[in-house]
Amino acid sequence: MEWADEGLVLSARRHGENATVVTILTRDNGRHAGLARGGQGTKARGLYQPGNHVSAHWRGRLPEHLGNWTCELIASFAAAVMDEPGKLTALSAACAMLESALPERESAPHVYADSLAFVSSLAAENGAHPRWPEAYARWELQLLADLGFGLDLSNCAATGATDNLVFVSPKSGRSVSAEAGAPYRGKLLDLPAFLRTPGEAADAAGIRAALRLTGYFLERHVFVPQGRTIPPARTRLVEALA
Repeated sequence: MEWADEGLVLSARRHGENATVVTILTRDNGRHAGLARGGQGTKARGLYQPGNHVSAHWRGRLPEHLGNWTCELIASFAAAVMDEPGKLTALSAACAMLESALPERESAPHVYADSLAFVSSLAAENGAHPRWPEAYARWELQLLADLGFGLDLSNCAATGATDNLVFVSPKSGRSVSAEAGAPYRGKLLDLPAFLRTPGEAADAAGIRAALRLTGYFLERHVFVPQGRTIPPARTRLVEALA
């Protein structure tokens, strides 16, 4: 059995003397692992860097087998951020989140499209005022939605009001207005302004609040049911942004 696809490299782990077990988030075949023979070679190590965009050919005798990869580079996103520690930390966090959160070999085209867009923008961004922390937070929020656990930030869960939404209920994942949430302030999650207002600038405090928000629901709905925890790479990103 064999197929061809495109994908983002999520991880590459040494296997034996010369091979590498590579996990790729493919467009049509989901998160898929395979053996890259010769993956320890200099050229192959550059190819199988997490975050790289590749064309991938998988071949195995049976569908359930590990199988073998033959890949070609489309875009070296990893090299583009290698000299920028913040971006590299964000790229590592995104790859680790995808590898831990997604079921193996289940198609996730929306997750793939959103992740490719994020990684591409991360590699392309230039300028004195980086927007990638905001982009990463929005990517996690979209990841929740793509996995079926999207938050409803359109109106207040208690009153239906659409103004002054500053909290999110940890139970329902719905926004709550300042007035309705005031008596329960200690039990609610903060909703940063840039997530609720189009065009609103994201400051450092807002980014941290957004990652607390998405992290809470990703852990609750995605990782805990699988008996997993938030990947360390994501924790390192949060610490770096702090």
